[in-house]
This record gives sequence, structure tokens and C-alpha cells, in this order.
Amino acid sequence: MQRQPLIGQLLSYFRDYPDESSTTKRFLDFVEAEEACFERSTQSGHVTGSAWIVSPDGHRVLLTHHRKLDLWLQLGGHADGDPDVLAVAYKEAREESGIEEFEQLSQGIFDLDIHPIPARKGEPEHLHFDVRYLLRPTGNTEYIVSPESHDLRWVELDEVASLTTEESILRMVAKHRAFFDL
Repeated sequence: MQRQPLIGQLLSYFRDYPDESSTTKRFLDFVEAEEACFERSTQSGHVTGSAWIVSPDGHRVLLTHHRKLDLWLQLGGHADGDPDVLAVAYKEAREESGIEEFEQLSQGIFDLDIHPIPARKGEPEHLHFDVRYLLRPTGNTEYIVSPESHDLRWVELDEVASLTTEESILRMVAKHRAFFDL
């Protein structure tokens, strides 16, 4: 069963973050019920993989000013049938930043979010069931702005709230601070 590895990670996240249990339960219910959860063609929603990319010193995060959503967000994208959501996060991090080498800093999932994506161009509104992993570049940190972004920027943690009020981004800032004891 291609969904089983993600289900295992979700169960671990459920144990590690009991205060996020309602989101985790909703996520688990979706993955268990929807055989095609990794397919973009699943119109009610689908699994996406994202990377919360921290600078080598741990004091900054790489954010993208997303072209379609016009928001400052973490890098990430569609699984497009790939059940290895960590591999999706790595792929999206490389494609959207031009940075080639990363390491995963935390075991398992760093954050989960379920958020609506507005309807556009024949695509109905749907949900992204987003799995986020904590990554850090292991080499060069110079980025390239991809066509999916207006801009990319290494952002000091104290500055993130001036770019976005997105609850999930601010939650990841808090987790980031806790992880690095900042």
C-alpha cells in the first residue's frame, strides 16, 4: 500500500504534536480514505510536499513570494503521484530555489497544514494536504528565482511576520525557534 509510509509518519506526528490532533486526524482520514491522495487530479484535494528551508546557521528561512497565490510561503508543490512526500519536498526545494544539496534536520514531519486553494482556469477550489519537512542546504546557499515565484529571500525569523500573517507560517517560525533553541 503506497499510502502506508505516510500514514506511519502521520501517526508519529499525531503522538508528537497532540495540540494539532484535529488537523492530523483530518489529514489521516483523508489519506486513509482517498486511494488517489497523491494525484493532482483528485479534485477534492491532494497531498503536497513542502520544505521549511533554514540557513546553515539556523537563524533565517528561505521563503518564496508565490506567483499564483501572491503570498510569502515555504517552497513546495504537488506530489503528482509520488507517495514519497519527503522526496517531493526535496525535489520542490531544488526546483524552486536552484539550491542542489539539502539535509533533513528533524526526523519525520516538521509541520502539517490543510489549506484551500482558490478556483482558477477550469480548476475548482480544492484542498492541499501539505506535509512540511525541515531542510538545510549542505553547500551553496545562493538561490535562483524560478518562474513560480515573484521573489525568493532569506528572511530573519523576526522579519517573517512582516511578510505574512499566515497562521501555518507563523507556527513553523515558532517550531523553528524551538528546534534551534532561539
